[in-house]
Amino acid sequence: MTDLSQIVKAYDVRGVVPDQWDETLAELFGAAFVQVTDADAIVIGHDMRPSSPGLSRAFGRGAAARGADVTEIGLCSTDELYYASGALGLPGAMFTASHNPAQYNGIKMCRAGAAPVGQDTGLAEIRTLVEGWSATGAPEPAGTTGTVGRRDVLGDYAGHLRGLVDLSGIRPLKVVVDAGNGMGGHTVPTVFEGLPLELDAMYFELDGSFPNHEANPLDPKNIVDLQARVREVGADLGLAFDGDADRCFVVDEKGDPVSPSAVTALVAARELAKHPGGTVIHNLITSWSVPEVVGELGGEAVRTRVGHSFIKEEMAKTGAIFGGEHSAHYYFRDFWNADTGMLAAMHVLAALGGQQGPLSELVAQYDRYAASGEINSTVDDQTGRLAAIKAAYEGREGVTLDELDGLTVTAADWWFNVRASNTEPLLRLNVEAREAATADRVRDEALAIIRG
Repeated sequence: MTDLSQIVKAYDVRGVVPDQWDETLAELFGAAFVQVTDADAIVIGHDMRPSSPGLSRAFGRGAAARGADVTEIGLCSTDELYYASGALGLPGAMFTASHNPAQYNGIKMCRAGAAPVGQDTGLAEIRTLVEGWSATGAPEPAGTTGTVGRRDVLGDYAGHLRGLVDLSGIRPLKVVVDAGNGMGGHTVPTVFEGLPLELDAMYFELDGSFPNHEANPLDPKNIVDLQARVREVGADLGLAFDGDADRCFVVDEKGDPVSPSAVTALVAARELAKHPGGTVIHNLITSWSVPEVVGELGGEAVRTRVGHSFIKEEMAKTGAIFGGEHSAHYYFRDFWNADTGMLAAMHVLAALGGQQGPLSELVAQYDRYAASGEINSTVDDQTGRLAAIKAAYEGREGVTLDELDGLTVTAADWWFNVRASNTEPLLRLNVEAREAATADRVRDEALAIIRG
């Protein structure tokens, strides 16, 4: 029997196909998903990985066998699947492994209205059912088998986004987009069609083998081509999407990266202009600049743990208008509290195209501090290393500690957070300070303890 603990993570299913899971398991996941969500109809989509269509169809068979009607939307981005879940009012499943290597695949699942399915909101129950059925045989089919149909929602998805951010009146912009051979190559042409944008398309061919570079724009080596192209053609900005196109990374007219925290602050400012006094969610790794900007504009900033299920839960609880993470995930109340990198990119385009200055000047007001970026360290004992860091800083004058997510250590002019990876023997360090030299010093001191 497959060890599901290796593929069922905190928020989704992820593993090597077919070594860790295959279409037989996908069919069981479809049956379990319907049972746990008590759904009589679902919507499913998939990315461009070679294994995705087969896994998606198998999941649909399992769901239909349990009596649920299945709507297949075919090739789509993850946020397009969330759109379908929200617009159709159906639980959904997206087959993708996002930015992971080609041999991987996974399932991102949601309840109706794109509400999250995480470890505490149904994923553990789904895993238990699948483990049981794997050992004893498939579940009994329902008395009536559900139907399986097709529906194209790409145009409706694009129309919804364009209704939220009007780009028709901006000044013409030249934009380079690196789709990384992922689903951005499918969605960008339709969303951008007819807008005052000169599109320079890079790697738009859908290819789940990722022949040009990994579809993970947070790794600096994967945006080198985009940076060079922006400089070469004199573009106003560059956009890079990950494999399932739910995250978007931005570079300015110089080819320099724009931090996701600066994008979060910029989008928060625009959302607060529409919804004065609104609440904005940010995870504890985002820059100090985010709550500062939100407060300066009369909004309320709420700090939360890292991870989409925590962000979505807090957004639902507080009625927040927007949420942002350091990993370039951006969440919108107007998008069923789900994350969509495309909508964040459109906000950046609207802000840039609504004034005459370059992007570097526009985002400078939102990029106020020096940051290390996320630094990973392989360790043998995550708990022990975290305890050593806590012991080193506990009781220091002018320093506070909190354990909302990992360990955050805060002083007057710097902070850092150390978190354990859920899936690998890693500790993840993020440092920010008012001055670059301070950030370097704090980073080095923390790493010395982490790496022992």
